[in-house]
Amino acid sequence: MERCGFKHLKNWYKGNLHSHTTNSDGLLTPEESVELFKSHGYHFLCLSEHDCYTDYRNEFDSENFIILPGLEASAVLFENRNFPNRLKVHHIHGILGTKAMQEKASENGKLFKHMERKEPLRYYGTWNGAEAAQRLADELREKGCITTYNHPIWSRVRESEFIDTKGLWALEIFNYDTVNESSTGFDTTYWDVMLREGKRILGFASDDNHNEGLFDDSFGGFIVVNADALTHEDIVENMICGNYYSSSGPEIYDWGIRDGRVYVNCSPVYRIDFIAGNFVNDGRSMVCRSKEETVSEAFYDLKGHETYVRVECTDRVGKTAWSNPIYLIP
Repeated sequence: MERCGFKHLKNWYKGNLHSHTTNSDGLLTPEESVELFKSHGYHFLCLSEHDCYTDYRNEFDSENFIILPGLEASAVLFENRNFPNRLKVHHIHGILGTKAMQEKASENGKLFKHMERKEPLRYYGTWNGAEAAQRLADELREKGCITTYNHPIWSRVRESEFIDTKGLWALEIFNYDTVNESSTGFDTTYWDVMLREGKRILGFASDDNHNEGLFDDSFGGFIVVNADALTHEDIVENMICGNYYSSSGPEIYDWGIRDGRVYVNCSPVYRIDFIAGNFVNDGRSMVCRSKEETVSEAFYDLKGHETYVRVECTDRVGKTAWSNPIYLIP
Protein backbone atom coordinates (compact mmCIF):
# COMPACT_ATOMS: atom_id res chain seq x y z
CA MET A 1 0.00 0.00 0.00
CA GLU A 2 1.26 3.46 -0.89
CA ARG A 3 -0.76 6.58 -0.13
CA CYS A 4 0.63 10.12 -0.25
CA GLY A 5 -0.80 12.69 2.11
CA PHE A 6 -0.06 15.49 -0.37
CA LYS A 7 -0.19 15.71 -4.14
CA HIS A 8 3.19 17.47 -4.26
CA LEU A 9 2.08 20.18 -6.65
CA LYS A 10 4.26 23.19 -7.44
CA ASN A 11 3.59 25.58 -4.56
CA TRP A 12 2.46 26.00 -0.97
CA TYR A 13 0.09 28.81 0.02
CA LYS A 14 -0.69 29.96 3.56
CA GLY A 15 -4.13 31.27 4.46
CA ASN A 16 -6.65 32.09 7.18
CA LEU A 17 -10.25 30.97 6.64
CA HIS A 18 -11.83 32.69 9.65
CA SER A 19 -11.49 36.46 10.04
CA HIS A 20 -13.66 39.41 11.06
CA THR A 21 -13.49 43.12 10.23
CA THR A 22 -15.55 46.25 10.84
CA ASN A 23 -18.18 44.73 8.52
CA SER A 24 -19.19 42.65 11.55
CA ASP A 25 -17.55 42.70 14.99
CA GLY A 26 -13.88 43.15 14.12
CA LEU A 27 -11.78 46.22 14.88
CA LEU A 28 -9.87 46.50 11.58
CA THR A 29 -11.30 47.54 8.23
CA PRO A 30 -11.10 45.01 5.38
CA GLU A 31 -8.21 47.02 3.91
CA GLU A 32 -6.31 47.03 7.20
CA SER A 33 -6.88 43.32 7.72
CA VAL A 34 -5.68 42.42 4.23
CA GLU A 35 -2.51 44.49 4.60
CA LEU A 36 -1.81 42.98 8.01
CA PHE A 37 -2.07 39.39 6.80
CA LYS A 38 -0.07 40.13 3.65
CA SER A 39 2.70 41.61 5.79
CA HIS A 40 2.86 38.31 7.71
CA GLY A 41 3.34 36.17 4.61
CA TYR A 42 -0.23 35.05 3.99
CA HIS A 43 -1.39 34.30 0.46
CA PHE A 44 -5.16 34.13 0.96
CA LEU A 45 -7.79 35.25 3.43
CA CYS A 46 -11.50 34.70 3.96
CA LEU A 47 -13.26 37.68 5.54
CA SER A 48 -15.96 35.56 7.17
CA GLU A 49 -18.23 38.22 8.62
CA HIS A 50 -21.11 37.25 10.87
CA ASP A 51 -24.20 36.67 8.72
CA CYS A 52 -22.91 38.97 5.95
CA TYR A 53 -21.36 37.69 2.71
CA THR A 54 -18.55 39.79 1.28
CA ASP A 55 -16.63 39.48 -1.97
CA TYR A 56 -13.58 41.75 -2.11
CA ARG A 57 -11.78 39.97 -4.94
CA ASN A 58 -11.87 42.99 -7.24
CA GLU A 59 -10.42 45.23 -4.54
CA PHE A 60 -7.69 43.03 -3.09
CA ASP A 61 -6.73 40.18 -5.43
CA SER A 62 -3.21 40.42 -6.78
CA GLU A 63 -0.48 38.17 -8.10
CA ASN A 64 0.57 37.16 -4.58
CA PHE A 65 -2.65 37.40 -2.61
CA ILE A 66 -6.33 36.48 -3.07
CA ILE A 67 -9.58 36.78 -1.16
CA LEU A 68 -11.88 33.81 -0.65
CA PRO A 69 -15.41 35.28 -0.48
CA GLY A 70 -17.59 33.96 2.31
CA LEU A 71 -19.47 34.49 5.56
CA GLU A 72 -20.02 32.90 8.96
CA ALA A 73 -23.70 32.09 9.17
CA SER A 74 -25.55 31.55 12.45
CA ALA A 75 -28.28 29.57 14.11
CA VAL A 76 -28.80 30.70 17.71
CA LEU A 77 -30.64 29.18 20.65
CA PHE A 78 -31.61 31.97 23.06
CA GLU A 79 -32.63 31.46 26.69
CA ASN A 80 -36.01 32.98 25.91
CA ARG A 81 -37.51 35.85 23.96
CA ASN A 82 -37.02 38.36 26.78
CA PHE A 83 -33.31 37.76 27.47
CA PRO A 84 -30.52 37.88 24.88
CA ASN A 85 -28.38 35.20 26.55
CA ARG A 86 -27.24 32.60 24.03
CA LEU A 87 -27.44 29.02 25.23
CA LYS A 88 -25.97 27.50 22.07
CA VAL A 89 -24.98 28.52 18.57
CA HIS A 90 -24.19 26.92 15.27
CA HIS A 91 -21.59 28.90 13.33
CA ILE A 92 -21.11 27.51 9.85
CA HIS A 93 -18.89 29.03 7.20
CA GLY A 94 -20.05 29.36 3.65
CA ILE A 95 -16.93 29.81 1.49
CA LEU A 96 -17.48 30.38 -2.21
CA GLY A 97 -16.94 27.06 -3.98
CA THR A 98 -15.63 25.95 -7.35
CA LYS A 99 -16.73 27.29 -10.71
CA ALA A 100 -19.10 24.37 -11.11
CA MET A 101 -20.67 25.07 -7.72
CA GLN A 102 -21.00 28.76 -8.55
CA GLU A 103 -22.60 28.06 -11.93
CA LYS A 104 -25.19 25.75 -10.38
CA ALA A 105 -26.11 28.33 -7.75
CA SER A 106 -26.24 31.08 -10.38
CA GLU A 107 -28.57 29.02 -12.57
CA ASN A 108 -30.93 28.69 -9.62
CA GLY A 109 -30.67 32.40 -8.82
CA LYS A 110 -29.13 31.73 -5.42
CA LEU A 111 -25.54 32.94 -5.72
CA PHE A 112 -24.60 35.33 -2.91
CA LYS A 113 -23.97 38.99 -3.71
CA HIS A 114 -21.41 41.26 -2.07
CA MET A 115 -22.68 42.60 1.28
CA GLU A 116 -25.74 40.34 1.17
CA ARG A 117 -27.03 39.66 4.66
CA LYS A 118 -28.25 36.26 5.77
CA GLU A 119 -30.49 36.54 8.78
CA PRO A 120 -29.57 34.16 11.62
CA LEU A 121 -31.90 31.28 12.40
CA ARG A 122 -33.35 32.10 15.82
CA TYR A 123 -34.71 29.66 18.40
CA TYR A 124 -35.98 30.29 21.93
CA GLY A 125 -35.88 28.00 24.95
CA THR A 126 -35.36 24.77 23.05
CA TRP A 127 -34.44 23.53 19.59
CA ASN A 128 -33.71 20.49 17.52
CA GLY A 129 -30.03 21.27 17.15
CA ALA A 130 -29.34 18.66 14.48
CA GLU A 131 -32.16 19.96 12.29
CA ALA A 132 -31.00 23.55 12.75
CA ALA A 133 -27.42 22.68 11.73
CA GLN A 134 -28.58 20.74 8.68
CA ARG A 135 -30.88 23.54 7.55
CA LEU A 136 -28.09 26.10 7.85
CA ALA A 137 -25.58 23.93 5.98
CA ASP A 138 -28.10 23.17 3.21
CA GLU A 139 -28.89 26.85 2.72
CA LEU A 140 -25.21 27.71 2.32
CA ARG A 141 -24.52 24.89 -0.12
CA GLU A 142 -27.46 26.00 -2.23
CA LYS A 143 -25.65 29.33 -2.49
CA GLY A 144 -22.63 27.67 -4.13
CA CYS A 145 -20.51 27.42 -0.97
CA ILE A 146 -18.44 24.78 0.73
CA THR A 147 -19.31 24.57 4.42
CA THR A 148 -17.41 24.21 7.69
CA TYR A 149 -18.58 23.65 11.24
CA ASN A 150 -16.85 26.07 13.60
CA HIS A 151 -15.65 25.88 17.26
CA PRO A 152 -18.17 23.39 18.71
CA ILE A 153 -16.79 23.53 22.26
CA TRP A 154 -17.08 27.33 22.39
CA SER A 155 -20.58 27.01 20.91
CA ARG A 156 -21.78 24.84 23.84
CA VAL A 157 -23.27 22.23 21.51
CA ARG A 158 -23.41 18.50 22.13
CA GLU A 159 -22.21 15.91 19.62
CA SER A 160 -25.72 14.91 18.60
CA GLU A 161 -26.46 18.47 17.55
CA PHE A 162 -23.93 18.66 14.72
CA ILE A 163 -21.83 15.55 13.99
CA ASP A 164 -24.41 14.03 11.60
CA THR A 165 -24.73 17.19 9.51
CA LYS A 166 -24.50 16.13 5.87
CA GLY A 167 -22.40 18.01 3.34
CA LEU A 168 -19.85 19.59 5.67
CA TRP A 169 -16.42 19.98 4.10
CA ALA A 170 -14.41 20.48 7.30
CA LEU A 171 -14.51 20.88 11.06
CA GLU A 172 -12.67 23.76 12.70
CA ILE A 173 -10.28 21.78 14.91
CA PHE A 174 -8.31 24.76 16.25
CA ASN A 175 -9.63 28.27 16.77
CA TYR A 176 -6.92 30.65 18.01
CA ASP A 177 -9.32 33.33 19.21
CA THR A 178 -11.37 31.07 21.46
CA VAL A 179 -8.24 29.29 22.69
CA ASN A 180 -7.01 32.61 24.07
CA GLU A 181 -10.43 33.93 25.07
CA SER A 182 -11.57 30.99 27.20
CA SER A 183 -9.61 27.84 26.25
CA THR A 184 -12.55 26.60 24.19
CA GLY A 185 -10.90 26.33 20.79
CA PHE A 186 -9.40 22.81 20.79
CA ASP A 187 -11.84 20.55 18.94
CA THR A 188 -9.91 17.52 17.69
CA THR A 189 -11.84 15.25 20.07
CA TYR A 190 -15.03 15.91 18.11
CA TRP A 191 -13.09 15.35 14.89
CA ASP A 192 -12.06 11.88 16.00
CA VAL A 193 -15.60 11.11 17.15
CA MET A 194 -16.79 11.86 13.62
CA LEU A 195 -13.94 9.95 11.96
CA ARG A 196 -14.44 6.94 14.22
CA GLU A 197 -18.07 6.81 13.13
CA GLY A 198 -17.00 6.68 9.48
CA LYS A 199 -17.72 10.29 8.58
CA ARG A 200 -15.28 11.62 6.00
CA ILE A 201 -14.61 15.15 7.15
CA LEU A 202 -11.46 17.23 6.99
CA GLY A 203 -10.08 19.59 9.64
CA PHE A 204 -8.80 23.15 9.57
CA ALA A 205 -7.10 25.60 11.93
CA SER A 206 -7.92 29.30 11.92
CA ASP A 207 -7.58 32.58 13.77
CA ASP A 208 -11.17 33.82 14.09
CA ASN A 209 -9.42 37.14 14.60
CA HIS A 210 -11.28 40.28 15.67
CA ASN A 211 -8.15 42.36 16.46
CA GLU A 212 -9.80 44.06 19.41
CA GLY A 213 -6.60 44.10 21.47
CA LEU A 214 -8.12 42.17 24.37
CA PHE A 215 -5.75 39.24 23.72
CA ASP A 216 -3.71 37.88 20.85
CA ASP A 217 -5.97 36.45 18.15
CA SER A 218 -4.04 36.76 14.86
CA PHE A 219 -1.50 34.53 13.08
CA GLY A 220 -2.04 31.62 15.45
CA GLY A 221 -4.06 29.23 13.28
CA PHE A 222 -3.86 28.70 9.53
CA ILE A 223 -3.83 26.20 6.70
CA VAL A 224 -1.12 25.66 4.09
CA VAL A 225 -2.50 24.52 0.73
CA ASN A 226 -0.50 22.63 -1.89
CA ALA A 227 -1.55 23.93 -5.34
CA ASP A 228 -0.16 24.74 -8.75
CA ALA A 229 -1.27 28.37 -8.72
CA LEU A 230 -2.71 31.04 -6.45
CA THR A 231 -6.18 31.17 -8.00
CA HIS A 232 -9.57 30.73 -6.40
CA GLU A 233 -10.18 27.51 -8.31
CA ASP A 234 -6.80 25.97 -7.49
CA ILE A 235 -6.97 26.83 -3.80
CA VAL A 236 -10.58 25.71 -3.28
CA GLU A 237 -10.21 22.48 -5.27
CA ASN A 238 -7.17 21.50 -3.21
CA MET A 239 -8.93 22.45 0.00
CA ILE A 240 -11.88 20.26 -0.93
CA CYS A 241 -9.71 17.22 -1.60
CA GLY A 242 -7.62 17.74 1.56
CA ASN A 243 -4.35 18.65 -0.15
CA TYR A 244 -3.22 20.87 2.73
CA TYR A 245 -2.25 20.78 6.37
CA SER A 246 -3.34 22.92 9.33
CA SER A 247 -1.01 24.51 11.84
CA SER A 248 -0.45 26.85 14.75
CA GLY A 249 3.30 26.86 14.03
CA PRO A 250 5.11 23.71 12.83
CA GLU A 251 5.38 22.61 9.21
CA ILE A 252 4.59 19.23 7.64
CA TYR A 253 6.76 18.60 4.59
CA ASP A 254 5.54 15.15 3.64
CA TRP A 255 3.52 12.30 5.03
CA GLY A 256 1.72 9.20 3.88
CA ILE A 257 1.78 5.41 3.86
CA ARG A 258 4.43 3.25 2.26
CA ASP A 259 4.69 -0.56 2.56
CA GLY A 260 2.24 -0.64 5.46
CA ARG A 261 4.07 2.04 7.42
CA VAL A 262 2.83 5.57 8.09
CA TYR A 263 5.59 8.16 7.83
CA VAL A 264 5.87 11.91 8.40
CA ASN A 265 8.60 14.50 7.82
CA CYS A 266 8.18 17.85 9.56
CA SER A 267 10.00 20.81 11.06
CA PRO A 268 11.73 20.02 14.39
CA VAL A 269 9.14 19.29 17.08
CA TYR A 270 8.90 17.80 20.56
CA ARG A 271 6.41 15.03 19.77
CA ILE A 272 4.71 13.34 16.83
CA ASP A 273 1.38 11.57 17.27
CA PHE A 274 -0.27 9.10 14.92
CA ILE A 275 -3.99 9.10 15.66
CA ALA A 276 -5.84 6.11 14.24
CA GLY A 277 -9.20 4.37 14.46
CA ASN A 278 -10.90 2.26 15.43
CA PHE A 279 -9.75 -0.24 18.06
CA VAL A 280 -8.37 0.49 21.53
CA ASN A 281 -4.58 1.03 21.38
CA ASP A 282 -4.59 1.96 17.69
CA GLY A 283 -2.12 4.76 16.99
CA ARG A 284 1.28 5.64 18.41
CA SER A 285 3.22 8.62 19.80
CA MET A 286 6.89 9.52 19.63
CA VAL A 287 7.89 11.91 22.44
CA CYS A 288 11.33 13.37 23.05
CA ARG A 289 12.91 12.60 26.41
CA SER A 290 13.72 16.24 27.16
CA LYS A 291 12.58 19.69 26.03
CA GLU A 292 15.99 20.24 24.44
CA GLU A 293 15.61 17.33 22.04
CA THR A 294 13.65 17.48 18.81
CA VAL A 295 12.40 15.01 16.24
CA SER A 296 11.57 15.69 12.59
CA GLU A 297 10.41 12.29 11.36
CA ALA A 298 8.49 9.34 12.75
CA PHE A 299 6.86 6.08 11.67
CA TYR A 300 3.89 3.95 12.65
CA ASP A 301 3.49 0.37 11.47
CA LEU A 302 -0.14 -0.24 10.62
CA LYS A 303 -1.77 -3.24 12.26
CA GLY A 304 -4.02 -3.81 9.27
CA HIS A 305 -7.41 -3.01 10.76
CA GLU A 306 -7.21 0.79 11.14
CA THR A 307 -10.04 2.74 9.54
CA TYR A 308 -8.13 6.03 9.25
CA VAL A 309 -4.90 7.64 10.33
CA ARG A 310 -3.85 11.24 10.80
CA VAL A 311 -0.76 12.95 12.20
CA GLU A 312 -0.09 15.71 14.73
CA CYS A 313 3.35 17.35 15.13
CA THR A 314 3.75 19.46 18.27
CA ASP A 315 6.70 21.62 19.32
CA ARG A 316 8.03 22.25 22.82
CA VAL A 317 5.65 25.18 23.47
CA GLY A 318 2.56 23.30 22.35
CA LYS A 319 2.17 24.64 18.80
CA THR A 320 0.85 21.91 16.54
CA ALA A 321 0.53 20.97 12.88
CA TRP A 322 -2.30 18.64 11.88
CA SER A 323 -2.54 16.50 8.76
CA ASN A 324 -5.85 15.53 7.25
CA PRO A 325 -6.87 11.88 7.60
CA ILE A 326 -6.03 9.12 5.17
CA TYR A 327 -8.97 6.73 5.06
CA LEU A 328 -8.03 3.07 5.15
CA ILE A 329 -11.37 1.48 4.26
CA PRO A 330 -13.24 1.75 0.92
